[in-house]
Amino acid sequence: MDIACSEREMELIHKVATAASTLGLETFLIGGFVRDKMLDRPSKDADFVCVGDAITLAKETAKQFSPVPKVDYFKNFGTAHIKVADDFDIEFVGARKESYSHNSRKPEVEPGTIEDDQNRRDFTINALAISLDKNNFGKLIDPFNGVKDLEDKIIRTPLEPAQTFSDDPLRMMRAIRFAAQLGFAIEEITWQGIIDNAERIKIVSGERIADELNKMLLSPKPSVGFDLLYKSGLLKIIFPPMVELAGAEYKDGMGHKDNFYHTLQVMDNLAKYSDDLWLRWAAVLHDIAKPATKRFEEGQGWTFHGHEVVGGRMVPKIFARLKLPQNEKMQFVKKMVELHLRPISLTKENITDSAIRRLLFDAGDDFDSLMLLCEADITSKNKQKVKRYLENFQLVRQRCKEVEEKDHVRNWQPPISGEMIMETFGIPPSKNVGVIKDALKDAMLDGIIPNTFEAAHAFMLEKGKELGLTSIKA
Repeated sequence: MDIACSEREMELIHKVATAASTLGLETFLIGGFVRDKMLDRPSKDADFVCVGDAITLAKETAKQFSPVPKVDYFKNFGTAHIKVADDFDIEFVGARKESYSHNSRKPEVEPGTIEDDQNRRDFTINALAISLDKNNFGKLIDPFNGVKDLEDKIIRTPLEPAQTFSDDPLRMMRAIRFAAQLGFAIEEITWQGIIDNAERIKIVSGERIADELNKMLLSPKPSVGFDLLYKSGLLKIIFPPMVELAGAEYKDGMGHKDNFYHTLQVMDNLAKYSDDLWLRWAAVLHDIAKPATKRFEEGQGWTFHGHEVVGGRMVPKIFARLKLPQNEKMQFVKKMVELHLRPISLTKENITDSAIRRLLFDAGDDFDSLMLLCEADITSKNKQKVKRYLENFQLVRQRCKEVEEKDHVRNWQPPISGEMIMETFGIPPSKNVGVIKDALKDAMLDGIIPNTFEAAHAFMLEKGKELGLTSIKA
């Protein structure tokens, strides 16, 4: 066998080969596992294709294990799946031919040979197959010179690109994603096929597109995938607000930076220090409202006032459009976009403890993530300027640490609850309850009162008195 597998992986492959031999089924190890092993990359799953009934093969394979694992199968599709370990899955499918209608990426399927199955694969590097037949076990079947493409670091379709991408337009995004993940180049004719068929991406579900975007974003250098999406025309179709960032405008000799390529640089900067998908999404979206807030002010030049606030409001809509989760992950990204300018303002002289407290309060547990985003946002080519900004951010971190140790502001919970306010003054839920709570929070953050129950209780009574409320409970 021409691939370097671990002892556990070889044991698993031999179990499948034994099951295939028992059933007399021609069977092959194919696709991503073969590719990744040739590239010395880890793999979490392996695909097996057989000329015949894949579900029967999966059930026979399961018998080779002790205890016998559960076989999940999908009769309509003729596929099966076994989870053989917490971190490894094996999939089974019958060799097949595919044909597509113009308005769907779901193929019409019929049984086929291994050659038919390799023909339907998306890229040459994913069409590599290894025989598990006892007469030629380990033989590599490479009809499209996929091994050479691996050596040359090339993404190329096995068949004519226009047909490949028209049949299943998601393959265009997969080509770009593999280029980003592997550091490969897309072959020229294949690249032109993506450009020519970009509009076909419209028939692909948002969920599948989001999955590919996430994988690109988690690649070592996310800018590669997003730049290719932009240059191919795909990004304009799937994510127009990001394309609107592109370009620099000049007026009266004053211009602004290209915010699209600035964003790509921020993504790459952040990727060096964090593999948090949602913090990387915050990098994508941190300046997303700059086109909407761009103004030219005489004598000052281009401004983007309030882009962090407008950007925060855009995040839920963008997440909805891209079929990204509408949950705490979205709220985290929204918070990062809204706060990403705040630490910069704290690098100025004579910043009060009150301003520091408010940042700590608003950022809470996400303070460290926010600082990583802010540091990644420094993209100047002037090394001295970058050094100065990073040193300033270190001073902000130190000030925040000192204030937090003194005042314990992060994730602060008011010592006085809304229920206590209502009980103290004998009032129902009302505007006055919120007024007292907000005043209490502001007084603590502004350093007017210490963060203690006694001080908060006394402040509550005083504030209630100002509002014309009478305490019925001391």
